[in-house]
Amino acid sequence: MFETINPAPEDSILGLTAAFQQDPNPNKVNLGVGVYKDSGGQTPVLATVKEAEQRLLSSEETKSYLPIDGLAAYASLSQQIVFGCDHPILTDRRATTVQTPGGTGALRVAADFVRRISPQASVWLSDPTWPNHPNVFGAAALQVQSYPYFEPASNGVAFDSMVAALENIPSGDVLLLHGCCHNPTGADLSSQQWQTIAAACARRGILPLLDFAYQGFGDGLEEDAAGVRIVADHCQEFLVATSYSKNFGLYNERVGALTLVAANSEAAEAANSHLKICVRTNYSNPPAHGGRIVAEILGDPGLRQRWETELADMRNRINDMRHLFVETLDEQGAGRDFSFIAGQRGMFSYSGLTPEQVQALRERHSVYIVGSGRINVAGMTGDNMDYLCEAIADVLK
Repeated sequence: MFETINPAPEDSILGLTAAFQQDPNPNKVNLGVGVYKDSGGQTPVLATVKEAEQRLLSSEETKSYLPIDGLAAYASLSQQIVFGCDHPILTDRRATTVQTPGGTGALRVAADFVRRISPQASVWLSDPTWPNHPNVFGAAALQVQSYPYFEPASNGVAFDSMVAALENIPSGDVLLLHGCCHNPTGADLSSQQWQTIAAACARRGILPLLDFAYQGFGDGLEEDAAGVRIVADHCQEFLVATSYSKNFGLYNERVGALTLVAANSEAAEAANSHLKICVRTNYSNPPAHGGRIVAEILGDPGLRQRWETELADMRNRINDMRHLFVETLDEQGAGRDFSFIAGQRGMFSYSGLTPEQVQALRERHSVYIVGSGRINVAGMTGDNMDYLCEAIADVLK
C-alpha cells in the first residue's frame, strides 16, 4: 500500500532551512525559521537555563512519567506569568493548565478539545497567520475560516475590517488571536483595539484562543500580557496556548502549556478532565526536562530576575536590529520606505517583498526568507546587515 503514496509537500518554513544548509555560499543568510540568534549568529543556551539544568541533574532521582497534565508547579507558575500572581482568575481557581510539547502541542490539544465539546465550531484565523495554524486545526477535523488582519498599504492592522468581520462570526465559534508579536507581520493590536475585540467576543459569544508564543519579546513580560489580560476582563471563557521556546531559548525541549479559563472553578475542573483525555489519546503525558527547567527558573526569585535580564537583552537586540535594518536599507539606496519595520514588535515583520523578489534573493544572493516576504529580524546581525541590505536593494531595482 505504500507504493502508491506520492511525496507530501515540503514545509514552507522548515524546508528553507534544509536548502540553506546545503548552500555553499559563505555569505548566506537565513531569515526564514523563527529562531532567535545572538550577535554572533548563534542560538544560545541561556546562562539561567544552564544553571537550572545543573541543579536538576544533581537533585534528580527518577525518570518516571509525569502526570497526564504535567507538573503542578509548572502549571501554577505558567498561570502566574500570563495573568499575574494575584489575578482573580487564579484566586477563584477558574483556570486549569496542562503541560504540552511546545506551543504547537498546546494548539493541538486546544483543537482536539474544541472538536470534542463543540464539533461544529469553526476556528477563525487572522489573514495572514502562522502557516501551521490551519494545518493544526484542520488535522483535528475542524473547519478553518479567516478574518482580515493586515493592511499592506499602511503595514499595520486592518482594524476596521477586522471588527466588521467579527460581527459575522457565529456564536460558539473560536477566534484565534496572537497575544503579542503577531506572526508573521509584527503588527500588534493597541490596548484600545484589544478592548474592542474582547468586548465583541463577549457580546457575541465567541470563544477567544490566544496563541501566546512570544511573551517578553515585544515590550516586556507585563506589557506583552496586556492583551490576554484585557480578554480576561471581558470574557468568562477563553484559552491561552503558551510557548517557552523563544523566551527561554528552549526550542528543542518542546515546552508549552494550554490554559483554559472557565466561568467558575467547577466548570474549570470539568473541562480539565476532557483536556486530560485529549492529552492521553495524543501523547499520553508531557516530557519532563524542559518543564522542570522553566519551573526551576520561575520558582526561584534570584534565578528569575537573572532570566528576565537575559530576556530583556534578547528583546533589545531584536529591536536594535529593526532600527539598524531600516537605516542600512536607506543607506544602500533601497528606494522604498521601510520605517514601519522599526515600529513593529517581535521576531518577525512583513517586508513587502514579492515572491519573485524573494526567489531572486535566494538565487542571486543566498538570502533565505519565506515566500510571503516574512523576515525573521532576530536572524540579522551587525556582521550580515550590509550584505543583506545590499542584496535587498539589488532585487528592488
